[in-house]
Amino acid sequence: MADAYGNVSLTCPAAALQRPRIPTLLSAFLTLLNDRLSESIVFPLLPFLLASFNADGRTLGLLAGSYALAQFAATPLIGALSDRFGRRPVIATCVAGSVLGLGLFALTVSLDWPKGAILPLMLLFGARLIDGVSGGTAATAGAVLADITPEEQRARAFGLIGVAFGLGFIIGPFVGGQLARINVTVPIWVATGFALVNLLVVLGLLPETHPRTARQAMPRKRDLNPFAQIAKVIGNPAVGRLCLSFFLFFLAFNGFTAILVLYFKQRFNWGPELATTAFLIVGVVATVVQGGLIGPLVKRLGEWKLTLIGLGLVILGCLLIPSTDPQQAQAGVFSSVAILATGTGLVTPSLRSLVSRRLDSEGQGTALGSLQALQSLGSFLGPPLAGLSYDLLGQISPFVGSACLLIMVMLLVGGSPLPSRTQ
Repeated sequence: MADAYGNVSLTCPAAALQRPRIPTLLSAFLTLLNDRLSESIVFPLLPFLLASFNADGRTLGLLAGSYALAQFAATPLIGALSDRFGRRPVIATCVAGSVLGLGLFALTVSLDWPKGAILPLMLLFGARLIDGVSGGTAATAGAVLADITPEEQRARAFGLIGVAFGLGFIIGPFVGGQLARINVTVPIWVATGFALVNLLVVLGLLPETHPRTARQAMPRKRDLNPFAQIAKVIGNPAVGRLCLSFFLFFLAFNGFTAILVLYFKQRFNWGPELATTAFLIVGVVATVVQGGLIGPLVKRLGEWKLTLIGLGLVILGCLLIPSTDPQQAQAGVFSSVAILATGTGLVTPSLRSLVSRRLDSEGQGTALGSLQALQSLGSFLGPPLAGLSYDLLGQISPFVGSACLLIMVMLLVGGSPLPSRTQ
C-alpha cells in the first residue's frame, strides 16, 4: 500500500507496486537518459580531451573500452542484487557512482598537468572504471520496465530505452558541441551535474517495482563470474545463437564508433562542433525509429526480420563512411550515420526483445544482466582492437573489420528461425 506521501511499501503485492507508473517511468527514463547523456557528451570530445595527454588510437580505444570492462565485471552482481534486494537501491547506488566517476573525470581534464605526466591518464582511467562499475543502470532500469510491462508489450517498452538513448545522443552532442566553444572541459561538468539531478530524482520519486514475493536468493559466487553468465546464456540452445549475435554486434559497432571522431578529426580536419553534429544526427534518427516506428514495424514484420533489415543498414552505413570524399565530407558522413542510426534503432530493441522473451523463466534482472554482460564484453574488446587496427593497419581497417563481423551476425540471426509468436 502507498502511504500519505505516495511512497510504496516493499511488502505490497506486485499489482500495487505497479500503480505509480508516471514516477516509475520518469525515474527509469531519466536514469537511461543519464546513462547515454554522459557518454554522448564525453565520447565525441575524447580525442580533443586527450590531445594534451596521448592522442593515438590505442589510448583512445583503451579509454573508451575501460568503462565497458568495469561494467562487464560488475553487471552480473548488479543484476543479482536487483533481483535480491529490489531495483530502487541498486539504481540509486549506481547513479551515485556515476556522479563520482564523472566528477573525477571532469576535475582531471580541468587541471593543468605537466607535459608527459602519467598521473592524469591514470586518473582518467580510474574515473572511467568507477563509472563503469556503477554502470548497471541500463540493465536495472530495463528490469524496471519489464516489471511493469506485459510480455507482449516489451518490444515497445524496450523501445523506450531507445528513446532515452536517442534523446541522450541529441542533447549530449548538441550541448557538448556548443559548450566546447567556451572550453572543452565545460561539457564534462554539465554531465556531472545532470547525473546529480538524476540521483535526486531516483531518491525522491522511484518506487520499488520488484515485490518481495518475487525476490530471489543471491547466487553462488561462481555464478557471479561474468564469464559464467555468458556461458550460461550462450550454452542455452534456445538463445545461444542470438546471444552470440548480440555480443558480436556490439563488438563490431563499438569498435568502429570508438575511433569515429578520431577519424573525422584526422581525415576531414573536423573540430568538436562538426564531430558532435554527426552524433546529433544519430540521436534524431534513433529517436524517430525507436520512439515512433518500432512498435508498428514489430507488428508488421516481427523482431526477427527487423533485426536482419537493421543489420543490413548498419553494414551499409559502416562502409559508406570511409568511402566519403573529403570534398563532400559533411553530406557523405551525415547521410551515412543516418543510415547507420536507422539500422541500429531496429537491431537493438528487436534483438533484445527476442532474447528477453526466450529467457522469461529466469529473473528479469539476471536475464537482462546476462545480455548486459555480453554487450559490455563486446564494448570493451571492440574499441582497443579498433584502435590498434587504426594505428597499425590504417584508418579504414576498423570499418572493414566491423562490416565483416556484422555479416557474421546476419548469418547467425538468419540461421535462427524463431517461433511464429515472435514474428
